[in-house]
Amino acid sequence: MTDSADSAPSEPATIPELLLALQAVDTRSGQLGYRREHSPLRDDLAAANAVMRGWEHLRAGFRSRIDELGSSIEQAEERGAKLLTHRQRLERQMKTVIAPREAEALMNEMATLDAQIDELDVHELEALEEQSTIDDQLAVHLQGEEQLRNRLTQADDALAVEVGDIDRELTDLTDRRTELRPWLSDGLLATYDRKRAALGVAVAPLVGRQCQGCHLELSAAEIDIVKHEAADTGVTDCPDCGRLLIV
Repeated sequence: MTDSADSAPSEPATIPELLLALQAVDTRSGQLGYRREHSPLRDDLAAANAVMRGWEHLRAGFRSRIDELGSSIEQAEERGAKLLTHRQRLERQMKTVIAPREAEALMNEMATLDAQIDELDVHELEALEEQSTIDDQLAVHLQGEEQLRNRLTQADDALAVEVGDIDRELTDLTDRRTELRPWLSDGLLATYDRKRAALGVAVAPLVGRQCQGCHLELSAAEIDIVKHEAADTGVTDCPDCGRLLIV
């Protein structure tokens, strides 16, 4: 017990009341701790994050493909310019050729260059068309960004508010626990802590003949025994579940 009654909080005078108050604090703390870690709002935030990541992945895919197509178009233009320069050189050379066989070879080479230039032109046109299509898709995709980010922010804010409320209540409960425990003996606290760790609920009142911890009815002989054992303190052990029984 506390030595200085003046500095200690005013608490219920009986041990059973103190134990029940402490059990209520610890039970509530456990409930809040579980809710803090398993709140449905965490699922909402995780879902919003997943949707946002999916949206960002798709945006990155659009932009990556646009860059790939841009690079492909640039390479095709460079390759086409080189082929065209080479063909122009062959045309100039053709004007100076006299031998038919040499002229035929130059014409065959120019025909090959023409086919390659045509192929590059087709490739470049297809790339331009695809790039334009993806540009349009990206523009539509980007229109959904604000809504998704707002949803993510709202989910994050809602969880933050709930966690803040829980943490404040947990702080109050911690303070309350700190006030209650010094009013109980070290031995009784050790028993309470051990039973709570093993059973979850360490304290249960006896209502009629039923322990409210295990909900089993005690026999008449057991009732006589627990009442005798609890005559001084109002507390004994439940013969069935072992909880601290408030008689």
